[in-house]
Amino acid sequence: MRPPSLTTRRVAAVSVSLVLAAGAAACGPEDNDAKSSGGDSTPHKGGTLTVLNSNPQQDFDPARLYTSGGGNVPSLVFRTLTTRNRENGAAGAKVVPDLATDTGRPNKDATVWTYTLKAGLKYEDGTAITSADIKYGIERSFAPELSGGAPYLRDWLVGAADYQGPYKDKKGLAAIGTPDARTIVFHLNKPEGEFPFLATQTQFTPVPKAKDTGTKYEEHPVSSGPYKVVTNENDGEHLVLERNTYWSASTDAERKAYPDRIDVKSGLDSSVINQRLSASQGADSAAVTTDTNLGPAELAKVTGDKELASRVGTGHFGYTNYIAFNPTVKPFDDVKVRQAISYAIDRSSVVNAAGGSALAESATTFLPNQKSFGYEPYDLFPAGATGNAAKAKELLKQAGYPNGLTVTLTHSNAKDFETSPEIATAIQDALKKAGITVKLQGLEDNDYSDTIHSVKTEPGFFLAHWGADWPSGGPFLAPIFDGRQIVKDGANFNTGLLNDKSVNDEIDAINKLTDLDAAAKRWGALDKKIGEQALTVPLFHPVYKRLYGKDIKNVVISDWTGVLDISQVAVK
Repeated sequence: MRPPSLTTRRVAAVSVSLVLAAGAAACGPEDNDAKSSGGDSTPHKGGTLTVLNSNPQQDFDPARLYTSGGGNVPSLVFRTLTTRNRENGAAGAKVVPDLATDTGRPNKDATVWTYTLKAGLKYEDGTAITSADIKYGIERSFAPELSGGAPYLRDWLVGAADYQGPYKDKKGLAAIGTPDARTIVFHLNKPEGEFPFLATQTQFTPVPKAKDTGTKYEEHPVSSGPYKVVTNENDGEHLVLERNTYWSASTDAERKAYPDRIDVKSGLDSSVINQRLSASQGADSAAVTTDTNLGPAELAKVTGDKELASRVGTGHFGYTNYIAFNPTVKPFDDVKVRQAISYAIDRSSVVNAAGGSALAESATTFLPNQKSFGYEPYDLFPAGATGNAAKAKELLKQAGYPNGLTVTLTHSNAKDFETSPEIATAIQDALKKAGITVKLQGLEDNDYSDTIHSVKTEPGFFLAHWGADWPSGGPFLAPIFDGRQIVKDGANFNTGLLNDKSVNDEIDAINKLTDLDAAAKRWGALDKKIGEQALTVPLFHPVYKRLYGKDIKNVVISDWTGVLDISQVAVK
């Protein structure tokens, strides 16, 4: 999943920086509340909120969006069965009801989930929202021309593997039942205790069949949220949202909807965005960004200015940057070589290369260090802050390399401070102390993505990253370590090509649990078990530092997204 630092598609699939988006508990209300803006901190209704972004909000169709928790701008227009809890820090990592009265009622083995819609739900035109509309919205997400959303439903729903959507198959999906206008029932292939998290995805947005215009629907999707689209120019480069007068706060406990109007301007250079937010002149005084971080140099400037520093929101998102090994490629087929590299890593230099400790936190676990993921602290190959070259040399000797060895590290040339040359060079310098000569192979971003995500071309030693589709260990560990998810003729994310029956079985066992706290503990234990195989070297979790305008009130940053939630923002 892509981090909040960029757009909303799966990070690893496109190999750019969000993913969103690190690992410790996010800053709490004392850091992020509206008081930091000075003056009257009470949020009021009215005004225009400006959003300054680098990346256009493309494919503004609920079927095509790949979001975490419903996304940021999208969740102003699209309501779903469930949504993320709009609170600061760890409390914001919980799933809560949205259109539904609860987070779902499972049968005994979590293969059937039933939802009841709240009474009085309406679209922007005043017509009632029904369970049939949610069923139709999900079904149209299977249409090839509307692809791009989260892939889980095709795998999870009974009989959905080959479904081609309602335009080609008007019978629809029998796995989704609508016994009445307010009830919807999902029948799954296997137990899925985390179905309430999936129900936050925009594919669960109601779409009235009579208003569906296919690929043109994104130009004016029918709103179920507090705002409706009045302008969509250049495929999401400029969006203007105004109030949906039929939205009722009595049915929506999550979205505050303070501004009257939201003006989203994209395609801007990141330095320009930060300059405008810093100056905070005119309309920019009531502006935020949902995709642009402060860089190291900008952060240094901001830190030295008390007024600017008071307008920085800090957040963390479930996201890990790591070294990946392909154990089918020599010498990485030898676990001792992988362990040696794990010991040799200098995480201090890597963190510095990523922008310093204010923008990156060192990692020794694959799971982000947040409770919702099931984080269990461990450090199986203690390298200390600057690497353990002596231990690395000892392991290399045991592996038959007493005089060291030469390897090639593949990385991206994109300036993302994640998989880019700065990180690769820091690793190169650290491994040199252990007798390992590292040759760097930099690839342009698209080539890098294609190369590392193909089983046929995957290198033996490369930089990678992963972000969570929701705050749980499941969508973090399964795509990377479940052997049944190895894709031989397409985009593959199981970088270590691990197909361990005990790991696969434990993933299935945890997925049966509807007690998410109990599931979290087992995800943490599984992370440690997998870590013993040294198929990855966790490096760091990014930290998000983002400026906002001087007239912005009610800043809320949750551990789910790690970025300012614009559904909570008020303008002066």
